[in-house]
Amino acid sequence: MRHRKDHRKLSRTASHRRAVLRNLVTALYQYERIETTVAKAKEARRLAERLITFAKRGDLAARRHVARFVTRPEVTHRLFTTIAPWYAERHGGYTRIIRIGPRLGDAGETAYLELVKTVEQKEKERAERLAAEEAKEKALKGEKAAKKSKAAAEAATEEEKPRRGRRREERESEIVGPSKKRTRRGVKTG
Repeated sequence: MRHRKDHRKLSRTASHRRAVLRNLVTALYQYERIETTVAKAKEARRLAERLITFAKRGDLAARRHVARFVTRPEVTHRLFTTIAPWYAERHGGYTRIIRIGPRLGDAGETAYLELVKTVEQKEKERAERLAAEEAKEKALKGEKAAKKSKAAAEAATEEEKPRRGRRREERESEIVGPSKKRTRRGVKTG
């Protein structure tokens, strides 16, 4: 019987397990999607959803409670200012686990753990991503145009300079026999 067996031990000591879960939850809030094993994802989900509920409260005690668990202060700030308002009207179910199959090295069952987003949020992020790509393309086109004008200016200055190495050009114009290739064993013709 499994009465009162509350959580997965993940084959770790209590301190190691706590450290792993703190890092997973912090990474989830930072990147909004992480890849891990299914067992770790299920354990991290429990803690992540509790902390989001605390962040929705938004008072000082909740902020201190979350700051004790999340390892980076900037991620705690992001949780309270950005992530918690997403779920103001939602009661639980802030995360999703998507199974992605066995891992190559040890065949461990892996999954994505991600924050659930609304359709409007996804559209907004998509629009921002497209705008960023367009700006990047415009910047690259501007750099290419600048490089072309720079290359044209360099070509114009090269024409003005007197040529050097005339003897080499004269030698190349003479008819030469088959070229010689150097190999490990010596010179090879042909």
